Amino acid sequence: MLNPLTILAVTVLSGAMGIAVLGSLWRAAIPGVGYWISANTVAIVALLAFASQGHASRWLTVVAANELLAVSLLLVVEGCYRFLGRRTRPWAAYAGAVAVLIGMTYWTFAAPDFNARVSVASAYHAALYAMLAVMMLRDRPSHRPRYCYYFLAAASVLLCVGHASRGVMYGFGMLLQSNLLQVTPGNVAFLALGILAPPCLSIGVVMLAHDRLAERLERLANVDDLTGVLSRRAFLTTGDALLEASLRARSPVAMAIIDIDSFKAVNDRYGHAVGDQVLSHFAAFVSGNLRVGDVFGRLGGEEFGVLCPATTSAEAVRLMDRLRVRLASAAPAELPRGLNYTFSVGVDQHRRDESLAQLMARADGALYAAKASGRDRVMAA
Repeated sequence: MLNPLTILAVTVLSGAMGIAVLGSLWRAAIPGVGYWISANTVAIVALLAFASQGHASRWLTVVAANELLAVSLLLVVEGCYRFLGRRTRPWAAYAGAVAVLIGMTYWTFAAPDFNARVSVASAYHAALYAMLAVMMLRDRPSHRPRYCYYFLAAASVLLCVGHASRGVMYGFGMLLQSNLLQVTPGNVAFLALGILAPPCLSIGVVMLAHDRLAERLERLANVDDLTGVLSRRAFLTTGDALLEASLRARSPVAMAIIDIDSFKAVNDRYGHAVGDQVLSHFAAFVSGNLRVGDVFGRLGGEEFGVLCPATTSAEAVRLMDRLRVRLASAAPAELPRGLNYTFSVGVDQHRRDESLAQLMARADGALYAAKASGRDRVMAA
């Protein structure tokens, strides 16, 4: 039969590995990672305190050890709160940790009862694992892959059932023992289940952290950092998909290529920092005035593209002209006083059996015609 000390040693090593893996993610500044590292650290201290039973005070080996183990799981939950963007704290879990401390103290010194201590600790852990499972299922971001959230939820459910069973069996006297390190089949079985907790939790939260890193990389690839609109690559990818869908539906698609007029003069007169402000202002202005379903992205420099589904070339010209007039009548408070800018637009409609590149080339030709005609205007190819 496995020795409880061996099981505790394996669990300590598992916690140390969790710290090492999570530590590699520290510099990524992912919300919750600091709490998860602290949780593993506190759990290791708690397990070492448990292992010193018979060689140290019961304040350390029973009361402090159980309380630290409870706090370690609380830190995992707290880290998940931060990771999922919750601004509150799990106050019920904090109240439960205080109740565990009181119960451990009472049933260790006032009315010694090993089974009561196990029941209190198990009930607290089962409740927190249930909270963790519900959180992963309810607050999972809808735009992210489900696997890592479901993995952590499933592990939490398994551990919740294990702790709840342990609490019931000790609470109703189905298992009898006098200390944690006593070698009995029931004790060893539940301690062996406990080995699963640190690696499962560590794997689960590491998967969450890596999903957040993947989300950041996807954003860097798909979103223009300065303006917050689609990058050229993402715009072209979305555009190809939009054209395919329009062909199936036999619906028109118009494209507009927009260029801010005399942008080099803005940079020369006001500096590149103000030029960046103009780009950001323009992107926000256009994004706020397009229709639902229109696709807007930055093609490079001061040039932007708009794809308008279910729209003819004439309709796109009218839409772009309304934007042009609306910008001319606006007085951007965030730009230096006296700085007003205009834009020119080239528009064309997609033709059957042509690529997005061909459509863009014709719209770009119309843009150059608009520039040559005096700027601040919309022209169709």
